[in-house]
Amino acid sequence: MKRNCSRRPLDRTMARTMGRGLLAAWVVLTTAGIATARDTSDTSLRFRGGIGVVPVTGVAAGGTANLNVVRGVSPAGPWRIADLEATVRDDGDITVVGRGLLLAAGNGIGTNAGASVHATLFCGPAAGATEHDSDLAGVALEPDGDFIIHDSLTPAPPTSCDTPVLLIRNGSGVWFAAGILDRRFGPSHHQE
Repeated sequence: MKRNCSRRPLDRTMARTMGRGLLAAWVVLTTAGIATARDTSDTSLRFRGGIGVVPVTGVAAGGTANLNVVRGVSPAGPWRIADLEATVRDDGDITVVGRGLLLAAGNGIGTNAGASVHATLFCGPAAGATEHDSDLAGVALEPDGDFIIHDSLTPAPPTSCDTPVLLIRNGSGVWFAAGILDRRFGPSHHQE
């Protein structure tokens, strides 16, 4: 009996074509799944990096100091922060990890001054921003200025938080540091 030799190359070609088609379909489905997962997490606010407070923004001609007031909140004395990462989820759950929040002036320079801190998220324009706080009792700074806040903001922020500002404050309400908004997350929900 004679074999049909022409059929074998056709089978291999068809198998390769089908394999490539299946691979292409898998890549498309995987990419769509990743994009969908990314879209659902994009409504969270994320902050990467921190700015320590500089209490004075300048001195007027008459010698009066212009305080660095942010969203109506007065500054503490000079403080520095080495790093800050924060996430605020849609349900108001907040996690803040800060490193090296320490005094940057005076006789206590380089210490935590025995401070405790909490987080405040402001949503909306400066003149009419709404305030959303973690527990005002706060968490104590470690000797090296490190801290972790894991709490829920009260009241819960709106789903769309326009012009978000995150401040790290103490119990008396002055601010020590600010978070830097990570613009890669939530651009359609969190306007600047």
